[in-house]
Amino acid sequence: MTDDASACQTFMAFDYGLKRTGVASGNRLTRTATPQATIAAEGDARFAQISLRLKEWEPDALVVGVPFHPDGAAHENTARARKFARQLRGRYGLPVFEVDERYSTTEAHALGAKDADAASACIILEQFLRSLP
Repeated sequence: MTDDASACQTFMAFDYGLKRTGVASGNRLTRTATPQATIAAEGDARFAQISLRLKEWEPDALVVGVPFHPDGAAHENTARARKFARQLRGRYGLPVFEVDERYSTTEAHALGAKDADAASACIILEQFLRSLP
């Protein structure tokens, strides 16, 4: 983790994708996440949508799922997700936490999620919230 999460109470999580970015919100008290509408946009259009969400929800910190191969090796999307996390940090000045999101999309599909991207963001955020002291 890159910043101290102990002071943060509310979080917004992202399951980054090239075309779609899943979004979830949650808090430290309940340690649960709620899916939000997935962002179907790229580049600056994606950040315009994120800005609107941040203004509405005013989270204390952000969480980004970072994918890895099953053996833990990084791949092309690992670098993309980490770049996205750096962009969020730079644009919004909020703490950004990275979470290993291996299997989150698979789990979302197994749970029968209608929006697998938003469900994956929930899984990522709840995994992060469970890791807090």
